[in-house]
Amino acid sequence: MPVLDQVCLALRHTLGLGNIQLKPETALLGSVPELDSMAVVHLIAELEQRFSIQVHDDEISASHFATVGTLTSFVQGKLT
Repeated sequence: MPVLDQVCLALRHTLGLGNIQLKPETALLGSVPELDSMAVVHLIAELEQRFSIQVHDDEISASHFATVGTLTSFVQGKLT
């Protein structure tokens, strides 16, 4: 399954978004009320588990959570 699809599944699962269609240009921070500071922590944990990656505190930036696409790019960068 493509990374984008897996990131979308993680977002839906963590934020309880149901079957809302998410696209790379879908805005996240400031646009999705469910994505608060605690949800970011849970989402990072979900992504770490789903992709077998490790995200360090100093790597977390609001810019990574701007859109579904920026979050996907961040995860893809961790996979290489």
